[in-house]
Amino acid sequence: MESVGRLAGGVAHDYNNILSVIIGYSEMALDKVHPGEALYEDLQEILSAAMRSKDITRQLLAFARKQAITPEVLDLNASVEGMLKILRRLIGEDIHLSWLPGDGLWPVMMDPSQIDQILANLCVNARDAIANVGNISIETGTVTVDTSYCRGHAEARPGDFVLLSVSDDGCGMDHETLGKIFEPFFTTKGLGKGTGLGLSTVYGIVKQNNGFINVYSEPGQGTAFRIYLPRHEGEISEKRPTDTTEIPRGRGETVLLVEDDVSFLKLARQMLSELNYHVLSANAPGEALQLAEDHAHEIALLVTDVVMPEMNGRELAERIQILCPKLRCLYMSGYTADAIALRGVLNQAFVLLQKPFSKSELAIKVKTALEKHWN
Repeated sequence: MESVGRLAGGVAHDYNNILSVIIGYSEMALDKVHPGEALYEDLQEILSAAMRSKDITRQLLAFARKQAITPEVLDLNASVEGMLKILRRLIGEDIHLSWLPGDGLWPVMMDPSQIDQILANLCVNARDAIANVGNISIETGTVTVDTSYCRGHAEARPGDFVLLSVSDDGCGMDHETLGKIFEPFFTTKGLGKGTGLGLSTVYGIVKQNNGFINVYSEPGQGTAFRIYLPRHEGEISEKRPTDTTEIPRGRGETVLLVEDDVSFLKLARQMLSELNYHVLSANAPGEALQLAEDHAHEIALLVTDVVMPEMNGRELAERIQILCPKLRCLYMSGYTADAIALRGVLNQAFVLLQKPFSKSELAIKVKTALEKHWN
């Protein structure tokens, strides 16, 4: 399992750069083709395949606990409720989804997208375990784990936890299957019906957030996953803004773009130009510093890769800030969370855009960075 994690981390950077180029150019090509044309459907298929590939990479990194995350203080009930509509679409009309929220939940500290990943993976697994009609139940609650409980559950630890439970009345699992479910690429599904990464992803996310997970199942009796997430002492973060179809555009601000991958640099420059930004681009930190000297009073935002030859993105930003005191910064990276953290970027003070990303994701992050004080 550790070897698979290292493999995922090792290929993530180059793979994410390539996927970014495929996703980006597919999106821009779709904007230039009428939906009624046959080419439009072909481009949609390319984009769809690239997005599926992006999800597989994300699952591998989540399993390896190397996924770059942005934790927030969350109300778990609100997070689950925000996913219910999507989950009902995922499981289909033949399966009834019950939602039983607990009262007085403690806050948890997690990346909101990780809650979405856990729920989607568990509900899809539950759906596949149900032959025809059936039931899936999602529950939340609070629990205090003591030392006596820990003695009977190897991965448990004492403390206050928020409980997230997903159960079904499907086919259930025998003892042998139950012992393998969190192994990457293990699946009981037919060829082409599963990657074997769904439950290993859930396991990786829970462990990354210092929680633990128990599974109860018997053949013909269904399955229940019980996830314990540590209680967080703090205030709930403000509600996440709802998604919007309108992509934020620039007002002609000057952006200094720095990226050592030439094909990705070309793509990002074109995206930013189409978003109404004036773009200065550099293929190396030394070139970026020269551009910063020449255009010190114009540059509003630095968009830079994190890991580059000569110096990393954080060091480059600090050097350019001397020339441009009002500079804002957006970091990009296809590397794993541990590699980014080593460069001093992985915390809430910085705006980070994880590769691969779409044009709309870039637009939102650029706007966020422009509105944020430099740190």
